[in-house]
Amino acid sequence: MIDLRRVTDLWQRCDVVVRDLPFGLAMAVTSLLPGLHGKGTQVGDLPARPFDDLALVVIALECLPLAVRRRWPGVCLALVSLGFVLDQLRGYHVFASNAMPIALISAGAHLERHRRVTVLLLSMAYVPLAVALHRLGATERVEGYVVFYLALALAWGIGARLRSTRAAEAERRRHVAEATRAAERTRIARELHDVVTHHVTAMVVQAEAARYLTAAPDRLDATLSAVTDTGRRAITDLRHMLDLLKADHDTDVSLPSAGELRTLVEQTRQAGQPVEFAEEGTPAESAGSAEFVTYRVVQEALTNALKHAHGSRTGVRVRYGEKEIIVEVSTDGSGFRAVSPGGSGRGLAGLRERVDAVGGEFSAGRQAGGGFVVRARIPAGSPS
Repeated sequence: MIDLRRVTDLWQRCDVVVRDLPFGLAMAVTSLLPGLHGKGTQVGDLPARPFDDLALVVIALECLPLAVRRRWPGVCLALVSLGFVLDQLRGYHVFASNAMPIALISAGAHLERHRRVTVLLLSMAYVPLAVALHRLGATERVEGYVVFYLALALAWGIGARLRSTRAAEAERRRHVAEATRAAERTRIARELHDVVTHHVTAMVVQAEAARYLTAAPDRLDATLSAVTDTGRRAITDLRHMLDLLKADHDTDVSLPSAGELRTLVEQTRQAGQPVEFAEEGTPAESAGSAEFVTYRVVQEALTNALKHAHGSRTGVRVRYGEKEIIVEVSTDGSGFRAVSPGGSGRGLAGLRERVDAVGGEFSAGRQAGGGFVVRARIPAGSPS
């Protein structure tokens, strides 16, 4: 059996001239049928005359150029117009003369250059055609010529409308593509910020602390081991990010989830931050991206605690409900400030965007009694 889908694909791969040629050939063959003599587009109402050799030339001029109506619309319109003029002056009135409005529509839709000049030349050529028809004995009145000219203008207008619609759609797609690329760049930048900033901050804090442990070899060795482990985790997370950026990446590449919060908290403790962690409830099976957002909220909040309040008591509380996840990370500010890598504020702004994207609520600010608190309400079951 013939695979219609494969045939269609092969046909679509053919050059546009090859795809347009059958229509012109079909119109030419149809014009030779005796039953369709005198059934073409006509102006002037000259009496019809029998076919002769020139009629075959006229049919070829009007039909065969339709094969290039999209590739070279100006050439197509010029040849079809020439054939149409000969057809009207000789009075053949062949069916092929119906190609004239088709050529006008195609030119209006696909002609890119000299559009106004083309319209002007065609309009100017119409006047001597009408005069010549009148001298040959045409019975058409002036208003008839005007109506026919308006009909031709309408055909051009239809093509111009198709062109503008196509251009508007192309512009819309371009804007959508640009917006998609911008959103993707923002997402990638946000992911890189969360991964790199957290691990690098922990490494900086741990390395800074190691400077004061030269007199305690055991503690120094433990601190340097923690720096090494943090660096390895950073490399692993970055590899995951790079896997996701590949066009053929495995859809099963794991992303952080709320179930890994205890590991995250333990890593932060190893960096020297006293963290109290409390969980209530269990994550819903259909939490979707809610768990991922929860992880990122806690990660960024702990990163800020390491940066700006190293050594301060930090509390992480996560409550899982049926419809939402409540996250609160607070720092009392009672510790000492380590040398901080600095911050741009992008982390909290990125968190707000993440939470807003899933329809949640986010807030971050100083507490009345000192310290800093980050709160988020994340709807469970958010689409990933």
